Amino acid sequence: MPLAKIAKHLEHAMQITATEAKNRFGSICALAKREPVFVEKAGQIDTVILSADQYRALQANQNSTSLAARKKKFEAEFGDWIAAQNTWVEKQGIPGADLRPW
Repeated sequence: MPLAKIAKHLEHAMQITATEAKNRFGSICALAKREPVFVEKAGQIDTVILSADQYRALQANQNSTSLAARKKKFEAEFGDWIAAQNTWVEKQGIPGADLRPW
């Protein structure tokens, strides 16, 4: 996530020190179910505690992005071949379409 987005989110998010996170881990986990909790170490954001649902949503978004990128790469690499196959099928028809399975 770009730093600008993190900074904007930090304005309204819970921010604690690593020591607080260690000492109040149970309550921090409960809070993380409602919103991300940013953990600071040596004055810098070091860790973010998220609920499992928030993590799954991030993973799903990342997977859909990578799927779109893979699809684009595939189409760039094989687009000409796919177009040629589609043209051939349009002219010739699907091979074996006239055969009966019995």
